[in-house]
Amino acid sequence: MDKIDLKILKGLQEDGRASAQQLTEHVGLSAAPIWRRVKALEADGVIQGYYAKLDRNKVGLQGCMFAQISLDRHSGEIVDNFIQAVRDAPEILECYAVTGDADFLLKIVVASPEAYDDFLHRFLFNLPGVRQTRTIVALREIKHDVRLPL
Repeated sequence: MDKIDLKILKGLQEDGRASAQQLTEHVGLSAAPIWRRVKALEADGVIQGYYAKLDRNKVGLQGCMFAQISLDRHSGEIVDNFIQAVRDAPEILECYAVTGDADFLLKIVVASPEAYDDFLHRFLFNLPGVRQTRTIVALREIKHDVRLPL
């Protein structure tokens, strides 16, 4: 990856719908080589997709919680089942394996505190191997950026 690829990626992070022609001003190459580089970055998995950034509050998802999850055991089956369940839960936007008192940190968005309570009872409390959950409620969002600092 060279400086031109990084310029392309910066431009696409600013506007994921930018055409190769629009990126020419930002990058300093003509549209054809930019298009080829974008296709190569997609094929290499550097660019993983294009998304619309939504305001979660305006679509009815006012609750943002961070759940720290500790597992009973760390057997392959328990961990694999937990990871698959997390991947299948649309309320969970992010999941990280972490160090410290917890094993995983989840970012969960729901409509309300009541919806989170329902999610806990319907989903998290029923997962085999979950020993403990701790929830941190986000009171307000200060910064939410998905652009990487390239």
